[in-house]
Amino acid sequence: MTAHRKFSIFAWFLLVYNLMVVAWGAYVRATGSGAGCGAHWPLCNGEIIPIDPQLETIIEYSHRISSGLTLIFVVILFLAARHSFKKGSLVRKGAFFALFFTITEALVGAGLVLFELVAENTSVTRALTMIVHLINTYLLLGAITLTAWWSSKGDTDRLTWPGGRGVVMIVGMIGFLVLGASGAVTALGDTLFPAASLAEGIQQDFSPTAHFLVRLRVLHPVIASLIGLYLLVAAGWLRLKESPPILIQMTSILIGLFALQLVLGLINLILLAPIWLQLVHLVVSDLVWAALVLTTEVVFARWDGFERLADYSIKVPVK
Repeated sequence: MTAHRKFSIFAWFLLVYNLMVVAWGAYVRATGSGAGCGAHWPLCNGEIIPIDPQLETIIEYSHRISSGLTLIFVVILFLAARHSFKKGSLVRKGAFFALFFTITEALVGAGLVLFELVAENTSVTRALTMIVHLINTYLLLGAITLTAWWSSKGDTDRLTWPGGRGVVMIVGMIGFLVLGASGAVTALGDTLFPAASLAEGIQQDFSPTAHFLVRLRVLHPVIASLIGLYLLVAAGWLRLKESPPILIQMTSILIGLFALQLVLGLINLILLAPIWLQLVHLVVSDLVWAALVLTTEVVFARWDGFERLADYSIKVPVK
C-alpha cells in the first residue's frame, strides 16, 4: 500500500471520527452536561483526572478526551501531508486548514467553559458563541473532507474560477452556514425551553413574551425550506449546463441527503426534539455539508470543459 493510499484512508477515518465527536458534543449540550467539569479548562474540576465523578462530569470529560484525540490525529494528518505530498499541494493546504480550525474549535470550546456559557445559561452571548462554534465545526469538517478527497484522487485537482457556477455554489454554502447557525440556536432553545406538547411549543414560538431563543425557533424550518429549494434549483441548473457523471453523482447525493434532513427535521419537530433524534439530525446535517463542499470542489476543479471529469482520476501535474 502506497503512502498516499495510507494517508487517504487515515483522512477518511478522521472525518468519520470527527462526525462522532461532533455528535457527542451535541449530546453534552442536550443533556446539560457542559458544566460537568465546572469552570475549569483544560482541567476538570481542578483535576487532571476527576475522582468520583458525577454522570455529567463523565459525559463532559469524555468529550474533552475525544476532542483532545482529534487534535492529535489532525497534527498527524498535517505532518503526514507535509511528508507525503509536494509543496503547494492541495492536500497540504487542506491539512493546514484542518489543523487551524481544530485549534480554533478548541479555543471556542474552552471559551464556553471558562465564561460559563453552558448548562442553564440563556444569554445572547451563549447563542452567538454557539453559532460561531457551529460555523467553525463546519469549516473543520469541510477542510478534512477536502483533504481526504484530494488525497484519494492522487492530489491531481487544480482549482479554477468557474464563473457563474462558482457564485451559485458559494451562495449555497453561505446559505447552508446560515441554516446551520439557525439550527444551533433552535437546538439550544429546545434544550433550555422544552415544550410538553407540539401545540404548546407552537404557542411558545409565537408568544411575544417568550424568550428570544424560543421565538427564533420558528425561523429554522423556514430557512431550511428556502435553502433546500435553492440547492434543488442550483443542482438542476448545473446538470442542464454541463453534466459529467461525477457532477451528477454529487448533486444527487447532495439533494438526497438534504431531503432526508428535511424529513428528520419534521419528525424532530413532531416528536419534540428527543436527544437521539437531535444527534441523528446533526450528523445528517454534517453529511449534507460535506456533500455540498465536494460538489463545490467538483465545480471549481473544472478547466477546458468537463471532459476530464468524466473519469474519476484526473491526471494533471502538481505544480
